[in-house]
Amino acid sequence: MQSLLSSCVLVLLASSCLAAETTRPNILILIGDDIDRDSLGPWGGQAHTPNLDQLAKDGMRLDGVYANVAMCAPFRQELYSGRTAWRTRAMPNHSKSVDGTRSLPHYLQPLGYRVGLLGKTHIGPKDAYPFDYLGDVSKKQDGNPELVKRAKAYITAAKDAGDPFCLVVASHDGHGPYTTGNPSQYDKSSFELEADKIDTPAYRSELQLHLAEVTNLDALLGELRGVLADQQLTDNTLVLFCSEQGNAFPFAKWTCFNDGLTSGVVVALPGKIPAGTSNSQLTWIADVAPTLLEVAGGEATAASFDGKSQWPNWTGGNEKVHAYAYGAFTNCNIIGNRQRVYPIRSIRDDRFTLIWSPRHDEEITSNVTLSEALAWIESEPKAGQASTAATWVRKAKRTKTEQDDALVHRLHHRPEWALYDRQADPEELTNLIDDPQHAQDAQRLKTELKAWLGKWDDTDPVATERGFVKSK
Repeated sequence: MQSLLSSCVLVLLASSCLAAETTRPNILILIGDDIDRDSLGPWGGQAHTPNLDQLAKDGMRLDGVYANVAMCAPFRQELYSGRTAWRTRAMPNHSKSVDGTRSLPHYLQPLGYRVGLLGKTHIGPKDAYPFDYLGDVSKKQDGNPELVKRAKAYITAAKDAGDPFCLVVASHDGHGPYTTGNPSQYDKSSFELEADKIDTPAYRSELQLHLAEVTNLDALLGELRGVLADQQLTDNTLVLFCSEQGNAFPFAKWTCFNDGLTSGVVVALPGKIPAGTSNSQLTWIADVAPTLLEVAGGEATAASFDGKSQWPNWTGGNEKVHAYAYGAFTNCNIIGNRQRVYPIRSIRDDRFTLIWSPRHDEEITSNVTLSEALAWIESEPKAGQASTAATWVRKAKRTKTEQDDALVHRLHHRPEWALYDRQADPEELTNLIDDPQHAQDAQRLKTELKAWLGKWDDTDPVATERGFVKSK
């Protein structure tokens, strides 16, 4: 009798463990490359994104997500580690995290997960990001078929083994040079341009090519969700779409403006994340990793992460997790500007943006997309094909309008302090720093920003950036 009772207990325990295994959700993450959130369908953008629109209907659109740095390597290392760029020290582009950095594989593998990364990497070192690396694909042709093939193999192998998986599929779509997708589906003459853009044929043509890649990425999302459906994994897989940081056009990537640091994120998990909803609470990209750890049944600690779990908000709550979101730009070590030191720091609350440029009167900001524009500002523009920003300079010198001149000046010059009210001024064009009505807001944000920088020994961003500069 005692033997029979013991056997029953063992069977019950085994059944309980099996149930826990089968209910632990899989995780599928699709990341774009240099895609402006507000260009996407769920946010009313001009990109054709039917599959992303459907994901938003099936899950939740997150409207307040911000990265620390609007460049690829810092962004991805914040995303995977759950740690800010101040902690990983991966602040310049093409940089790597400091020794001791831990990331999703460290947290999910002990819980039984297979953790894979397919496509673009742009992270390091490998011991800080010990994914199952499934290889990259060429940007010279559409990588979707190969990405779907490898993703399906990884997902199927995990399912057959009874293992939950976390698979990151990192596409190159959205990042120049623009080589994929079908541009003919867009009428470039009908594009509505934002107030911080100068209308030139070159810009419209580049935007057309970029949006074609966005739609190609959307097609990949549809195919990956199709794989989940074929494998009967839809109901137990959390799908997360992330646009990365803003696009490579002026005043987005490589800046601390809203169009640079904001990220388009949509999440869906049937029965857990309420369908057809949105949440506008401030969210850090560093919150994603601790949130996914909680989803997987682990516990996120302050010692491991700078971000915090947003799972209560993803499941229908509306809790204030952060009062502020912080941003940084480090100009050095970028192609064409490797020795230039022009740090920028920023802070946001749910309404205002404050941006600090400590070298405003000594140096200029720039990046590889602005180099030709800078040369043309200082000399006579040339005829023929040119970069988007350079064509802005060429048009501004011809039209001589106050608006165009102001935008061209803004390409490389920033005030020491800028305060923007995003509710009234979404493109952050009107600097309120000297407006007496907003003096208290400016002072509050300055105090909070300096406290944050003091925590990370970054009260002198110029010294910080000089420490990053690599010798020739």
